Amino acid sequence: MTRVLVPVEILEGESVAAGLMDLLGTVDVTVLGYHVLPEQTPPDQAREQYEERAVSALEDVADEFRAAGGATEPRLVFTHDRQQTVDRVADEVGARAYAINGATGEVERLLVPLSGDVAVDRVLGFVADLVGNRDIAVTLFLASASEGAGERLERAASRLREAGIETTTEHVLAGDPFDALVEAVPDHDAIVMGQAAPSLSAFLFGDEAERLAAASVGPVLVVRSVEGLDG
Repeated sequence: MTRVLVPVEILEGESVAAGLMDLLGTVDVTVLGYHVLPEQTPPDQAREQYEERAVSALEDVADEFRAAGGATEPRLVFTHDRQQTVDRVADEVGARAYAINGATGEVERLLVPLSGDVAVDRVLGFVADLVGNRDIAVTLFLASASEGAGERLERAASRLREAGIETTTEHVLAGDPFDALVEAVPDHDAIVMGQAAPSLSAFLFGDEAERLAAASVGPVLVVRSVEGLDG
């Protein structure tokens, strides 16, 4: 079964958009409630101080996911390094993707960039599992002027259409790939991207200003580039 890790900064009152919960209703979910500690604070001390409140908040979030239809398990971690913890727990639970939270309503259209060195088969397989038989349309986006790029994009679209998913393509041949991708974002409710996708990763995981800008793109599901998780 496809599993998605959803990190939530649990003691900061972070909530998960209802649209993202509904979108993940076809997959298993691990809700990772985390709290980042100052370097000098031992995790055991923080757990003793905050665990009861954190567990209560985490169970509330997990219950909301269960109500949306997905099988959900909670995990609570006190950590000094958020990203290291996300990677470790994703490995432990066998998550094929992890979520970056963002505001959205009902998800009716997904944007799936295939530019760069991404594992296209893995991304398409995840999208097919995620959409299932629901009425969610997909736009496959590729910024590349390389020979055969258009044909590769159409082959990817055909694969999703054969799975019964309404799929359109957007092939950008000139201009800045990153700018073209950002221009495509507002017509979509959420993004599914490969972990190795270059420009969008920088956009999402860059400095604070970039992360604040990223908040306007809605939720992003990052398909991990880890072998052996393709179902």
